[in-house]
This record gives sequence, structure tokens and C-alpha cells, in this order.
Amino acid sequence: MHPRNMWQALSCPGYALSAWPWRSAAYLLTGTVTGVVVLVGIVLSAVAGGVLALALVGLPLLLCTVLAGIPVAALERLRLRLVDPEPAPDPHEPPGDPGLRAWLTTRLRERATWREFGHALLFAGLLWPVDALALAVGLLCPLTVVATPVLLAVFGEAKVLKVWLVTGWPAAFGFALLGLVLLVLGAYLLGVVAGARAGLTRLLIAPREADLGARVVELARSRVRLVDAFEAERRRIERDLHDGAQQRLVALTMTLGLARLDAPPGPLADQLAKAHEQAGTALAELRELIHGIHPKVLADYGLEAAVADAADRSAVPVDVDLELPGRLSQAVEAAAYFVVCEALANVGRHSGASRAQVSGGHRDGRLFLLVRDDGRGGARAGAGSGLTGLADRVSVLDGRLTLSSPPGGPTLLCVEIPCDPAS
Repeated sequence: MHPRNMWQALSCPGYALSAWPWRSAAYLLTGTVTGVVVLVGIVLSAVAGGVLALALVGLPLLLCTVLAGIPVAALERLRLRLVDPEPAPDPHEPPGDPGLRAWLTTRLRERATWREFGHALLFAGLLWPVDALALAVGLLCPLTVVATPVLLAVFGEAKVLKVWLVTGWPAAFGFALLGLVLLVLGAYLLGVVAGARAGLTRLLIAPREADLGARVVELARSRVRLVDAFEAERRRIERDLHDGAQQRLVALTMTLGLARLDAPPGPLADQLAKAHEQAGTALAELRELIHGIHPKVLADYGLEAAVADAADRSAVPVDVDLELPGRLSQAVEAAAYFVVCEALANVGRHSGASRAQVSGGHRDGRLFLLVRDDGRGGARAGAGSGLTGLADRVSVLDGRLTLSSPPGGPTLLCVEIPCDPAS
């Protein structure tokens, strides 16, 4: 298995012989260099800001110091790839308007900017010395011990770590072997420090929770786009059937009717009459199909008129009490309409009810619909009633569908969809 980050690499048997220790060393080395640069920059900004505190130049200088955390964090997100290749997304939002003023306003209002400024201060004051210390203990000291024979050959003697004086070859090679052992141990030390250092950096400037939140937001947006695309495709199919296939069936019905009038009595006339009736039946079924795909009354007049039309076509008498502030979004209207249609169809097919009622309204940013009947009850999802599909359709819009149908009735279907009136 190829390790995806430093902690997975540390658990692999061949870690010491892999590239991960050197990646850790590179991460800590670049961290040391970057930390020194950031420290110098912060110190110079503080000194210059103190000197110019009485002038107007001090405020822009202080502002630049705060915003300096942004490029430092961007560099840190690039350096993270050395020990944690998982992408670290930029948490900053794009400004709403063009120009420097809008950019500065957006950045100064973001929590991410102040988190990155705090990270820059921590980086300059504490983190880079830790990087340097780990690099010295885990890499430089073992390499110095390993190089004892070389130092002995060049200088005639070697003082290991400024403590032990070595003048003979047996001791020199003994220290070299000890250096190899220390180098292996140092590789693990570098990995642990680099992994902890990367974890702290990610927590400060690129938390996974923020990435998860962004993914959730994008998922919700993509779901809305998918619903809109689905409704647009539904309307396109309805328009094509209405303007294409339905018109051809109407023309065919008229042609068969004229041919039936001109045909003399006999078998041919009987066949034309039969074909004429079948064409009329197909036309009626196509009209019903078009109405079911996306009724024109829903597109032209909204949910109230469409629900009233569905109630008029119901096999069971339906009382409608629906008050809305105006048109809702197309996706919400379509979902609510088809929930009502399916509920009324279930009432007519399964409930044995003598009367039904559709009521609802819009309050607190939510659409409420109630479908009630006085039937025998006992309805449940998954029993061929299509309620599961309705619940899925409503949940796509962050809505909720609940059903109460005790044996003996009554049955109450409640739908709740968050929405605002369309502009």
C-alpha cells in the first residue's frame, strides 16, 4: 500500500529506506528558512510601525502586517504536500466586487485571515525553532557521527559532537556504525515532528472541517442545479409532445374522420371507424401524459390553480383550502404539485374515502401542504403507494414528508418544503 501521508508512512516497515525521511527533512528545512524570513519581516514591520505610529503611514503598515499571514499560509499549503499530499484548499472567499477596497474588506472580515495571521505569529515565534531543533537532532548530529572516519582521515583526529575525541580507526568506524543507528532513529524523529507540525498547520490554516463544509455547500448547490435541470428537461419533453406528437395525432384523427365520412358503407368504413376511435383514444392518452409530465396550468398560473385543477379531476370529491403569497420556485411548485396528485390518486385507488381535503400555505419561509381523507387508513410507505418516491422527491429540496394513517383512518399526509416566494 502506498502511504498517503506521513503517519501512514511511519507505520510501513521500510520507512527508513524510503523517501519519506528526506521529505520530512525538506519540510523542516524549508520551514526553518521560511520562519526566519517571516520573523524578520514581522520584527521590521513592528519597528517601522512603532516609529511611524504618529503618522498615517503606521496604519497601512499594520494592515500589511495582518495581511502578511495570507501569503505565508499559501506557502504553507504548498509545503504541506511534502508530508501530506492531500490538497489543502484555500479557505478565502472571492470578493463580491472588483477592486482593492472590496478585496481588503472581504479579507479583513474573514475568520480565515485572522487565523492565518495568528499562524504567522506562531510560526515566527515558536514553530521554526522547533523545526531547526528537530533537524539538528534528527539529521545533522547523526550525519556528523557517521562522518567520523572521514574527519579522522582529513584532520588526523575527530571530536564527535564536540565531546568524544577519536584518534584511532576502530573507534572511528564504531562511531560510524553508531551514527547509522542514530540516523535511522533520527529518520523516525523527523517523521514524527514533521507529521505533528503538518497536522498543526492544517488545523490552523486548512482545517478539514472547512473543506467538508465547502463540499457540503457545493453538494447542495449541485443538487439544486440537478433539480432545475430535471424540471427544465421535463418542460422540454412536455413542449415537444404538445407541439409535435399531439399535433400529428390531431391531424391524423381529422384525416381518418374525413376518410370515414367519404367511405361507402362496408368493411372499409368499419375499419376506418375503428382506426378513428383508436386515434382519438391515443390522443386522449397523450394529452393525459402531457398533463402529467408538466401541466400547463402549473406553468402558467402556479400551484394554487394546478392543485384546484387536480382536485376537479379527482375521482373523490376534494375540498381545497390553499393560500400562497404568490408564485414559488419552479422546482418547489413541481414537487408540491406531484405530491398532491399522487396523494389524491392513492385516495381514489386505495383509501375507500368519500371525501378528501387539500390545505396549506406559506409561513416562516416554508411551504406546508396537508392532504387528508376519511378513508379506511392503514397506508404505509413501501406498499406500492409511491410514498417512498414522493419522500425522495421532497428530500431533494431539503423538505420533509410525514404520514399518519392509523387503521380505520383518517389518513393525513403532511409535506413541508423550505422556500421563498419567487421574485
